[in-house]
Amino acid sequence: MSAPQVILLLGIGYIIFTIDKKQENFPVPVILLLMGMGLSFVPYFTTIQVSETIIYDVFLPGLLFTSAYAFSPAALRKHAWLIGVLSTAGLVITALLLGGLIYWIGGAYLSMTWIGALLAASILTPTDPVSVVSILKQSSGNADVADVVDGESMINDGTSVVLFGVLSGMYLNGQDFEIWSFLGEFLYVSIGGTALGLIIGWLCSRAVHITHHTQYQVMLSIITAYGTFHLAEFLGFSGVLATVTAGIMLSWEFDHLNREDHYREALAGFWEVVEPSLLSLVFLLIGIEATQYLSSVSWLLAILIFIGSVIVRFVVVAGTMQAFSGFRRLLNWKHSALISWAGIRGTMSVFLLLSLHVEAGGSGNQLLSISFAVVILSLIFQSLGIYPLMKKLVT
Repeated sequence: MSAPQVILLLGIGYIIFTIDKKQENFPVPVILLLMGMGLSFVPYFTTIQVSETIIYDVFLPGLLFTSAYAFSPAALRKHAWLIGVLSTAGLVITALLLGGLIYWIGGAYLSMTWIGALLAASILTPTDPVSVVSILKQSSGNADVADVVDGESMINDGTSVVLFGVLSGMYLNGQDFEIWSFLGEFLYVSIGGTALGLIIGWLCSRAVHITHHTQYQVMLSIITAYGTFHLAEFLGFSGVLATVTAGIMLSWEFDHLNREDHYREALAGFWEVVEPSLLSLVFLLIGIEATQYLSSVSWLLAILIFIGSVIVRFVVVAGTMQAFSGFRRLLNWKHSALISWAGIRGTMSVFLLLSLHVEAGGSGNQLLSISFAVVILSLIFQSLGIYPLMKKLVT
């Protein structure tokens, strides 16, 4: 991808963000996605190659850090148990149920193994709320739902990467599933990433006192976001969880500093510009990349899996809330429906798909095409449906 192409894509993103001010009925990511799919037919953009490395190493750390840093520590304390359950055990249960559904439905259309179905489910479980959170906060008058959706999406990305890594190894190498091996790897990657993020986030909150120049403070936050991610990956930990934890820790520490507003103003001024820039590029690139996978897809199967994924997520979310009395007092079935519908597939799912494409070396094209189609359906219909659904349930 050349520099002129990047500038042109940023220009398109700027125009769309500027025009779509409310982002209610037509959230920006949907417009960017559809615009990207249209650009894939323009010869100038056909040379763009979107790799899993670009998404994982360039886009994800910045987007994750921005979300984590902006996430309210008070909201995290309030919803810690619900967010923790949904993003760990809830995600694994969702993957198992959705995998069984994909295996049952897919058997009528194409040859799909049980492991292949579980792998597809692991790709489709991480959520990416993007503009959905802002819509929920601006229009519902109840921040609880938005906070749960936002917090869950930050943490379940890390869980999904571990789950995908284990299942992709089984799928490609014919390995047998070993529960203790999986749990050991999961705990090592998760706990290691979380601990590293806590340490670096705390160090950054102290190091920011060294200088009073805002440009250097912003520079330190960039080092924290990307340095934490890549250091964790180098050590074999979850870079996703490390970056998210560092951002949350930094935000929490700033809440306890006398000059907290000064630091927040400096960092927010920078990252509030970076976030829409990264979003513009990533969703335009997803649209450009997705087109090649959709030419021979079975849309009926994709639609059935998409509907099934929404139902499975609702069952898991509602079941989790019913299992704990504290959750029942906090949120009702209408909120469960909103949380379920707001669980949109996006950036992380695309990264996992591209990773599978590289690892599979050309095999598993049916699995890739179906999964890409479900991601596109989720981005379009769930993004467009969240505002009217919210108005229907909340008012």
